[in-house]
Amino acid sequence: MATTQSIAEFVEAANYDNFDEKVVEELKKRVLDSVGIGIGALGAEPVEVVFETVSGVDESGSCTLWGRDASASAPQAAMHNTALTRYLDYMDSFLAPGETPHPSDNIGSIIACGEQTGASGKDLIEAVGVAYELQGELAWNAPVRDKGWDHVTHTVLSAAAGAGSILGLNHEQLRNAVGIAGTAHNALRVTRTGGINEWKGIASANAARNAVYSCLLAANGMEGPKNLFEGQKGWKQIISGDFDVELDPNCERVFDTMTKRYVAETYAQSAVEGLIELAEREKIEAEQVEEIHLDTFHGAKLIIGGGEGSRYEVETKAQADHSLPYMLAAALIDREMTNDAYDPERIQRDDVQSLLRTVTVEEDPKLTERFESGEMPANITVTLDDGTTHEVQKDDFQGHPNNPMDWEQVEEKFETMTSGRYDQQRRDEIVHTVKHLEEHEITELVELLN
Repeated sequence: MATTQSIAEFVEAANYDNFDEKVVEELKKRVLDSVGIGIGALGAEPVEVVFETVSGVDESGSCTLWGRDASASAPQAAMHNTALTRYLDYMDSFLAPGETPHPSDNIGSIIACGEQTGASGKDLIEAVGVAYELQGELAWNAPVRDKGWDHVTHTVLSAAAGAGSILGLNHEQLRNAVGIAGTAHNALRVTRTGGINEWKGIASANAARNAVYSCLLAANGMEGPKNLFEGQKGWKQIISGDFDVELDPNCERVFDTMTKRYVAETYAQSAVEGLIELAEREKIEAEQVEEIHLDTFHGAKLIIGGGEGSRYEVETKAQADHSLPYMLAAALIDREMTNDAYDPERIQRDDVQSLLRTVTVEEDPKLTERFESGEMPANITVTLDDGTTHEVQKDDFQGHPNNPMDWEQVEEKFETMTSGRYDQQRRDEIVHTVKHLEEHEITELVELLN
């Protein structure tokens, strides 16, 4: 049942001691992945805007701003740290037929609240499991994308549940926090349609901040709409339509979450991997290419293939990482897809700007069926100027739930993202702390992130 009461009961029932060791392992991997991505985003202009804003309104507090010699209150730290984990578009994703949110958007706010309360690593794992479970269930059973709402409309609810868990809110406080968060903070999808803008990478940070603030209000006695979902003019009636969820206190929805191999939008992962493999195998060079054609599933065509506005006018990172034409062109030329692909000078170079206009994207209903059955298919045909064609077909990619990254691969990604910020000793300490999180306090982790 989807009510504030059922969510509160779920949060109270979830317990680290009852989590399967494989669930714990996956949740730890998500924490390490998110911290690494966040540190790698330091210096990006929109992230610096957030830091300047947070610093301007809140110069003190008990919660660490990752990568800075600075702290702030829990809501502002949630804003800053979630902006870090989300901005690069290198975060994880939950794969549901009608919605693809990013559960790692919850981690920065949970860590901030845990630092404020002096919580343990076990508390952190438990709260992250809560957030992943709720976000996954909402994505699967109550997609809002086609109704014009952004997926961070789910995030504010899952982040409130996760933050409420680690803050130790009681039953009524949890109901009030979820009611406040879900009533007051619903986001429009306009930020991801038409000409993509930088708010795309910051919207979830705003949701995380609002979730924490909702929890703090509830902790101090603020009453919220406890009939959030079923009430007159409530969430079901206005936002989602009727739905139900089955919240499992064992929090196994984390297994349905993918880890990105490439710095690219979620639905581009298989296509990028496939095109790089094809280009390397056949030694294809950009100047030979007449056309790159991708057959894909509905969500990919809709979001990054031109279904919600042209994806051929690419001038900024926000536009580039949501443009299949750009990502495929850059992948073929560079044989990789890293942060360097989104450098402003690289985006404007003639080679990629010319090649992206040869890319065509078409939805294949059969591939949509396969996606909805748990794959992420991509069929690519590259036609050369002499008429030669080369093809590659992908079912998924390294990092997909059907082909998950192991701990060593996540650690390698972390090393790549943080090597420019921390020395080897510090990196090793962070990895060890997360790998053995149940033996540590949250403060021990965040002290390593300064």
